[in-house]
Amino acid sequence: MSQPIRRHLAALTLALVLGASGAALVAPATPASAAVPGLVRISAVSATNSTDSRFVTATCPTGKVLTGTGYEINGATGEVVVDDLRPNGGAATAPTAVTVGAYEADAFAGNWNVTAYAICANPVPGLVRITATSSNDSNNFHSATAACPTGKVLTGTGFEMTGVTGEGVVDDLRPNGSAVAAPTAVTVGAYEADTFFGNWNVTAYAICANPVPGLVRIAAVSPNNSNDSRFITATCPVGKVMTGAGFEVNGAQGEVVVDDFRPNGSSTTAPTAISAGAYEEDPFTGNWNLRAYAICATS
Repeated sequence: MSQPIRRHLAALTLALVLGASGAALVAPATPASAAVPGLVRISAVSATNSTDSRFVTATCPTGKVLTGTGYEINGATGEVVVDDLRPNGGAATAPTAVTVGAYEADAFAGNWNVTAYAICANPVPGLVRITATSSNDSNNFHSATAACPTGKVLTGTGFEMTGVTGEGVVDDLRPNGSAVAAPTAVTVGAYEADTFFGNWNVTAYAICANPVPGLVRIAAVSPNNSNDSRFITATCPVGKVMTGAGFEVNGAQGEVVVDDFRPNGSSTTAPTAISAGAYEEDPFTGNWNLRAYAICATS
């Protein structure tokens, strides 16, 4: 083959390679998949009346699983304590519903109700519910930490008090993690609201899954003062959605009731924030604050 023909073929080959490379460079990128597809918030509301206790269950739509929980007390402003925020499921079974149980802390004549919130998604790989229970005794304070199995992360939280029915207050529902690290455990701390001589305990519930892209814990804190009530919202960063949440009261030790633990979103819209609200159960002169925690994943 002559030298000019060889040079022509080499130039043609180079042009084809560059053309293919250029096409690859300008080809549209494939959109990233949502970390937790199909995320929505489902709600269920109890009856409204003046009876001493109320229970309601929010259940995920068929085919979806529970990644997180929430609740809201309406009409009682500090006179009602949430005793149970209990996801179903087990150590080998994905949760699909959450039951909220609440009791009047003291006799209260007004009408009130409770709303249960279920944060639900399409099936999430490895989703399970892990539990840990404190000692059962008459101590004023009980605490338990539920940790996800090795290799799993925390998407949501829950708690349950047993034996105290309206005399105990959950002060902490605190996921670990940070704004750059995925949570893997939740600590539940509870105090007696008034002196109580019976034995009681607290159970922490961790909703855990295989690693979820972009999972982090976002925190927001209210002012620290002696006002009767406090409200704070933790919001996921742009581009993330909320799979679950937590809260923490500091400085009150059983004198404050978290009345609202409300995820936003709807039955067709993914939640992106948690709003927490708290009231003093009895007059309390000390300073205290409220933290809200949002567990967020790539949207």
